[in-house]
Amino acid sequence: MSDPTVASAPAPAAPARLRVALAGQPNCGKSTLFNALTGLSQHIANYPGVTVDKKSGGYRHNDRTVEIVDLPGTYSLTSFSLEERVAREYLLNAQPDVVVNVVDASNLRRGLYLTFQLLELGFPVVIALSMMDVAKSRGLTLDLETLSQRLCVPVVPVVGHKGVGREELREAISRAAEAPTQVPATLNYGDLEEAVAELQARIAALPGLSEVVSARWMAARLLEQDSEAERLLRQNVNNAHGILDQAQAAATAFQARKGITPGDHIAACRDHLAGEILATSVHHAHRDRVPLTERIDRFLLHRWLAPAFLVLTVWVIYELSIVQGYELTKVTWPLLAGFRDLAGDLLPSAGFLHDPTVRSMGLWMVDSANALLNYVPVFLILFALIAILEDSGYMARIAFILDRILHRFGLHGQSTLPYILGGVFAGGCAVPGVMATKGIPDQRARMATILTVPFMNCLAKVPLYTLLISIYFPDTKGLILFYLSTITVIFALLVAKLLSVSVLRHMETAPFVMELPHYHLPTVTGVVRRSVDRTWMYIKKVGTVVVAVATIVYVLLQFPGLTPERQAHYHDRAEAAIVDFRATLAGNPLLAAVPDQDSLTRLVNLYTDYRSDRMMVGSREAAEALDARLQDNHPDLAPFLVRSRDPNARAAQGALRDLASTRKEIRRQMKDERIVNSALGQLGRALEPVTQFANFDWKINVALLSSFAARESSVATLGVLFDQPEGDNQTLEERMGAEQKAAGYTALTAVALMLFFALYPPCLATTIMIRVQTHSYAWMTFSIIFPTALALAVASVTYTTGVALNLTGLEMMTGIYVVALTLLILVGLFKAPFGRSLPRPGYRVPEGGAE
Repeated sequence: MSDPTVASAPAPAAPARLRVALAGQPNCGKSTLFNALTGLSQHIANYPGVTVDKKSGGYRHNDRTVEIVDLPGTYSLTSFSLEERVAREYLLNAQPDVVVNVVDASNLRRGLYLTFQLLELGFPVVIALSMMDVAKSRGLTLDLETLSQRLCVPVVPVVGHKGVGREELREAISRAAEAPTQVPATLNYGDLEEAVAELQARIAALPGLSEVVSARWMAARLLEQDSEAERLLRQNVNNAHGILDQAQAAATAFQARKGITPGDHIAACRDHLAGEILATSVHHAHRDRVPLTERIDRFLLHRWLAPAFLVLTVWVIYELSIVQGYELTKVTWPLLAGFRDLAGDLLPSAGFLHDPTVRSMGLWMVDSANALLNYVPVFLILFALIAILEDSGYMARIAFILDRILHRFGLHGQSTLPYILGGVFAGGCAVPGVMATKGIPDQRARMATILTVPFMNCLAKVPLYTLLISIYFPDTKGLILFYLSTITVIFALLVAKLLSVSVLRHMETAPFVMELPHYHLPTVTGVVRRSVDRTWMYIKKVGTVVVAVATIVYVLLQFPGLTPERQAHYHDRAEAAIVDFRATLAGNPLLAAVPDQDSLTRLVNLYTDYRSDRMMVGSREAAEALDARLQDNHPDLAPFLVRSRDPNARAAQGALRDLASTRKEIRRQMKDERIVNSALGQLGRALEPVTQFANFDWKINVALLSSFAARESSVATLGVLFDQPEGDNQTLEERMGAEQKAAGYTALTAVALMLFFALYPPCLATTIMIRVQTHSYAWMTFSIIFPTALALAVASVTYTTGVALNLTGLEMMTGIYVVALTLLILVGLFKAPFGRSLPRPGYRVPEGGAE
């Protein structure tokens, strides 16, 4: 670095409020230091890219307010990734008073790459050497004075999680803000230095631009042909063509002369200087010792063992979170059911035929919320396991292992985590999967991942698969489940490739540059905290959407409602049932307990609640206690409900049982008719001309429409639409199978429906999350329209081809699978026509770590 020249201007007056940017590479301890300085608690993980959005906090020092902005972890200040753009835009637009560059003392050479760029921007910089304890444990001794002299900035050693160096860093920040203006330290670019200097001088002479950005930084970026730097120049200079032409000519001439791009040359200069500084500032006492991280990686990243260990890891995640976590729902569901009963008690009482709107809508909302809350144990375990993978350092290795494969389909190594969360095989959820794409630095791969994560087999898809397989493939369940669990991944990769070479082809790409952090033992506190925080975030984000969607679906299923003639018909049937009830109990003294319609409705509701409570009790003692409470709270109505040898009581109980059964049947028929004539039901009929090629009737259409709100709604809606006749007691599989087969439906329809469901647009909660992640209603709309068209096309081709070739459902499913797998192999054999912006591989590993 060249020695800075101190300007002659006096020191500026210290501002009453300091704005400090905290910048550093991923996994350097930046978020830990942010927490130590501000007292806030950010999520900290041993995984690159945890902080994607910039976050701020503050503290008081020397009677001055200091605002700390924690920028996303980034390896450089180019414009390849979302993190780089967010960090660079903040530095250029906000112009902070001081930049604290957090550098991992145990990986100094790697960290200095970003340091040189921050210095070149011209901000007052303070180096915070983090993880000094880790460096010491590895036998590293740092000469802080020499390091400070070479970099021309103050260097403060810190240990963030212990608070060591916190006050010294705060004092250094204040001194840097009050120091006289200095010419920023720079590095010499060797054979490119003359071109940089010429551009720098020309840019510095431009009015207004020097106040926005460092002329030397801009000169180097233009020679690297940085698109964001070119945009910034055009934005601030009326006629920028001359400078851009000069930069282009200089870059072309340099590459022709040296056979290397200016960007690669600049990167090599930075790395060379970092090596020189490392040689003069760092002493390694254990240079010959193989680090523990490298010894572990020799096993976990072994060519043949790595895939096996990865598969084992994924299996353990599913076994513990999905299988065992689902067992825990048997404990939580009675609690949720009890909450529903409590809500029913607080809401207005049910009518004989018509419930108050407040009650019916309220219980609808509770049921919708319970469908979400029932999976909380699964998510708690799942997020805890993901946190362990992050903190241990293995999550980065997963991306490392899979990147070369995923890259051929336009994806990124870090697409692995979203796919896992979305449900690679079965049991995930697309909402956290889409949320997890924030860490993907490649914009094209990130969008491809966002748009294909919903193809994964989320837990809510499983009930419909189970229903259809039980009806049409009872003898080949295992094979069909295998097809479904893997064909969704095949479809996702093929669609990602298609999107990458079509609608996403103009998006920027980034090199796959990822640190393989040192292994650490996760802390129980950290894992539990992040598991709870992420689950709570999921509940808040999805819960609000579920309530909104439940309201819309409720309205669409209720209105326009029954005609006056049909309402009168059901009312007459109810009146006839009540007349029969009273006639049966004529002369029975217990009839006096229900003299009017209100008391009779109260009795029937009490009967319904009592029967529900009796099903929940698990012992004879609990049943006797329930009967005792009923007799104490409702002494006049208890004889209708509690078993007794009294002839009058037994007659009353029989009459009440018949009345309640008739009322239940009438209410069910009213509900069915209301759904058929509802707006949603009519829409299902209107879609039949479009879906007939997949052999979907209006009932299937209504189920698919309702499942857009929540995947679980598909089976629930089918359960209502394919209701059982009076007096029967059939399962949904039996009655739906009988009706569909009687209508001429075959297993081909089931195959078409399952494939449609696999490719169907994401549920509304996921769609909203896509809007949040992309900040675009256009992409949210695309995520609905494109999968719908694709799913309908695949389902229609599947059914019509199967009918034309006279194939069975199993034969057609096998044929589709073989074709898709063959296409996947053929596509994977050819390298992508679009490339990354830098050569691959681009992995960054800890010093002494595994390559």
